[in-house]
Amino acid sequence: MSPNEWIALGLIGGFLALMMIGIPVAIALAVSGFVAGYLGFGSMLFSLLPARLFGVVTNYTMLAIPLFVFMGVMLEKSRVAEDMLETIGRAMGGLNGGMGIAIILVGVLMGASTGIVGATVVTVAMLTLPTLMRRGYKPSIACGTICASGTLGQIIPPSLVLILLAEIVGESVGTLFAAAFIPGLALALIYVIFLLVVGKLRPSWVPAIPAAERAQAAPGTLGRDLVRSVVPPLLLVVAVLGSIIGGIAAPTEAASMGALGSALIALFARRMSWKLISETLHGTLTITAMVFFILLCAQPFSLAFRGLGGEQMVHDLFSLLPGGELGALIFLMVLLFVLGFFLEWIEISYIALPMFLPVFHAYGTDMVWLATLVALNLQMSFLTPPFGWALFFLKGVAPPGITTRDIYVGALPFVVLQMLAVALLFIFPGIATWLPKFIGW
Repeated sequence: MSPNEWIALGLIGGFLALMMIGIPVAIALAVSGFVAGYLGFGSMLFSLLPARLFGVVTNYTMLAIPLFVFMGVMLEKSRVAEDMLETIGRAMGGLNGGMGIAIILVGVLMGASTGIVGATVVTVAMLTLPTLMRRGYKPSIACGTICASGTLGQIIPPSLVLILLAEIVGESVGTLFAAAFIPGLALALIYVIFLLVVGKLRPSWVPAIPAAERAQAAPGTLGRDLVRSVVPPLLLVVAVLGSIIGGIAAPTEAASMGALGSALIALFARRMSWKLISETLHGTLTITAMVFFILLCAQPFSLAFRGLGGEQMVHDLFSLLPGGELGALIFLMVLLFVLGFFLEWIEISYIALPMFLPVFHAYGTDMVWLATLVALNLQMSFLTPPFGWALFFLKGVAPPGITTRDIYVGALPFVVLQMLAVALLFIFPGIATWLPKFIGW
């Protein structure tokens, strides 16, 4: 091995070591990249870096990130999600597991309108977990359902994961949105089927709302509440995603329409106030700054790794794997799953994935299918202990009676269901590629 290749290995090891001692991800990326780059290139790295940073901050597609975040934060802060959850819960309450199914359906709607895992998990947990416990739901099933519903926003478009993956793999955001739409709905359907099966086999774990309690609601109010609470967010989702997938608007324009639409929904619901605007802008600024800071700090890391010959090392490693393209894909899926136990999706996306992409470009792998597989795989990182963020979010707002064991045990069946979804997409690529091809992308 050449000296630069040893430095490339040290770059990865240094990054992981900084992460292990608690250094923030962005700082760990920048420091390891600058040190390794200086050792390998001297000051030449610093003359190349400004162009990379300028490319990130002037990327027109990236403007969709703060707009989509604004849309999600506005809907969350204006309590539109609360109204949806209460109404759908009443509609599904007569089924064993009906409240859990309602949580999944709200997760789909919130995922398609917010795409923010923390907001969805915290909102749904605070609203439903005490109620589910009071109705006799098994704690682990309740916790797992809430965590799983919150992660749907990472695969159902519009999603920050898909926007960043589109930039990494070189595909359009609209194409990935179209590719992930059916897999996201399929995963939600798998969750619903699981809860129906649990309700059939173990009805005491997921009991229905008693008929006497359902009868207390005023007759005729359910339909009115569905129209008032569910239809506006649903129309917003259809307008945003429909305009992108239908080719009417680019993702950035559709995101601006979504931001405006979320504000109009809050206004018509009589929730608009200066406090709401202030909280929404603050939340949008915080999330957007975090994402862009990591993106900028990832540039010296990726620049140093590529210049030190890291890509060729990865290519040589993959050439040793049996099975050609199939073996490489299986290795990548397993590696991403293992990394998800310890790293967040954004580090995996910007550190691990770019290392392997040249290998799959050489194989001629469909990048749309690969990106959708990666997005579905990364979704599991939110549910896998010890660092599953959805688990942390839930623990932070869970009632005293909910233990960490309840949360971890409850998440495991849904991790298995996500594995099933990844396997189905792996075996049947058309689940992801059919819609983009049908549209003509």
